[in-house]
Amino acid sequence: MPRPTDTRRPPTAEQVVARAREIIRTKNYSRRTAKAYCGWIVRFLRFNRGRDPRTLGETEISRFLTYLANQRKVSASTQNQAASALLFLCRKVFRKEIERLNDIVRAKPSKRLPVVLTRAEVQALMDQLGDVQSLMVQLLYGGGLRLLECLRLRVKDLDFDRRSITVRCGKGNKDRVTVLPDKVVLLLRRHLLKVRELHETDLREGGGWVELPDALGRKSPRAGQEWPWHWVFPASRQYRDHETDQLRRHHYHESSLQRVVKQAAYKAGITKRVSCHILRHSFATHLLEDGTDIRTLQELLGHSSVTTTQIYTHVLNRGANGVRSPLDRL
Repeated sequence: MPRPTDTRRPPTAEQVVARAREIIRTKNYSRRTAKAYCGWIVRFLRFNRGRDPRTLGETEISRFLTYLANQRKVSASTQNQAASALLFLCRKVFRKEIERLNDIVRAKPSKRLPVVLTRAEVQALMDQLGDVQSLMVQLLYGGGLRLLECLRLRVKDLDFDRRSITVRCGKGNKDRVTVLPDKVVLLLRRHLLKVRELHETDLREGGGWVELPDALGRKSPRAGQEWPWHWVFPASRQYRDHETDQLRRHHYHESSLQRVVKQAAYKAGITKRVSCHILRHSFATHLLEDGTDIRTLQELLGHSSVTTTQIYTHVLNRGANGVRSPLDRL
């Protein structure tokens, strides 16, 4: 007589992570959130190696978070991210309700002001860049975009008549509208003419596909080849998607622009720690210097709370009637 199946056999770490990925997909979390959460789940299971994952709970999570603060010396934001991932593991994967975590040694929160470039430094930085990279940097600074928000722009997100950029699925999966600087309109139109030629060449060669958000690919099967959905800043090479067998073109990779910006800052003689995100800080600071009220700036930056925006100034509601990009004042 065959032995009955042992239903109490503990799941492996691979099975736990696979289940977490499945739930993350159903909840439509971003890829970066999925990668971060799965990474913390793997570290947590390794920290408790030899234990049945289903028995892990509040005590083990508290011990792991304390270890991160005491031994690993992580920042407060890193510890908070780990806590969110492990609460997700218990609540969504293991179906355990945890009200709050007690007896945790909290990592010391940092109180640092953002690095801000002067207008002259922004101009010097752009002078060291090539045409396409300079255009991306002008949008980062002129529209207050985050790095991936800029690189994931699609043709349909640009409104030249209204001088606006629609940011889709920004941080927190939120949409917002920000300013399109007058100074880049002509450059951007010329750039799009070249991109369209590249797109039409891809189409003739059997490619021309781009990745589409959510289930749009099933609802509109041909949308992935349509011009409005094409990336504003496409990559130089195509790739074959293993799921659909489509010949696609990804957007410009973020590491490439990050590297180019750092090299340009060095050549320009800028001694500050320069990154792509610093251009967003500079956008906010320069707008406030020009008299933009903080509530308007909050909307342009996409902050959920005005408290986040207040890091740029202690002066509120100076009452500008309209917004003009700081790029147009260079």
